[in-house]
Amino acid sequence: MDRFEELFAQYNVRLNDEQVKAEVAELLKTHAAENNNVEVWKQCLSQIDLTTLNGDDTEAKVRMMAEKVNGFRAAFPGLPDVASICVYPALVPTVKANLTAPGVGITSVAGGFPASQTFLEVKVAEVALAVAEGATEVDIVLSQGKFIEGKYEECFEEIREQKASARGAHFKVILETGALKTAENIAKASVLAMAAGADFIKTSTGKTAVSATPEAAYVMCRMIREWHEKTGEVVCFKPAGGVSTTDEAVAHYTIVKEVLGKDWLTNTRFRFGASRLANNILSSIRGEEVKYY
Repeated sequence: MDRFEELFAQYNVRLNDEQVKAEVAELLKTHAAENNNVEVWKQCLSQIDLTTLNGDDTEAKVRMMAEKVNGFRAAFPGLPDVASICVYPALVPTVKANLTAPGVGITSVAGGFPASQTFLEVKVAEVALAVAEGATEVDIVLSQGKFIEGKYEECFEEIREQKASARGAHFKVILETGALKTAENIAKASVLAMAAGADFIKTSTGKTAVSATPEAAYVMCRMIREWHEKTGEVVCFKPAGGVSTTDEAVAHYTIVKEVLGKDWLTNTRFRFGASRLANNILSSIRGEEVKYY
């Protein structure tokens, strides 16, 4: 047995997809309604990494996003700011030059996002450059092809090298759960990423047909809980892609609350990667359509 099979054997990774689906359905049926309220919506708003990751992103568009974040407290007194602004590496300097809202971070995707299909040297350099330009958080992507082929050692070392180049920036590893398909694969990928040094594990890039699902969130949170119980280390969670409505945010909030507990219900341990979610939550809070962002 190699070291990764030994690692996986320490965790409950042999999960049945249908059983996971049933457990999630029961959890949400029992608990989601109690979390569908204004206070939870406000908390979810504070956990958003406000994201634009399009090929036609411009400096002007990103500058306007930063200005919207800067003016949010004046426009919506009593409501919390988002957690960060998330952009491609080349646009990190634009965010840094324009963002003045206190406590809002700068997140950059990197490491060959979204497919992770480039040379490791390029991935490492991109992470380092994003941080050097001002990123306080970096989201990289697991090499799904290598993982599916069982090349766990290569996946592990890639993550470790990119983590080292992040130089202390919060380091998130995207599993691309839609590509991994099964609960068992998602569980193994979660454990591998945490063992390699992930500060966060994240569901998706938002660039695939299947992105964040409640089932993937449930599996990842179970693995985070087991990891914490065995090591004492806190690893954080970020669903992204496919979380755009208030109800979807509440569903993920409920899963985190029930599986990981109230200590994870902060914007330091739990984030949403989203572009449309902020306006939809604001609309729910105000009781009318809001198109601020």
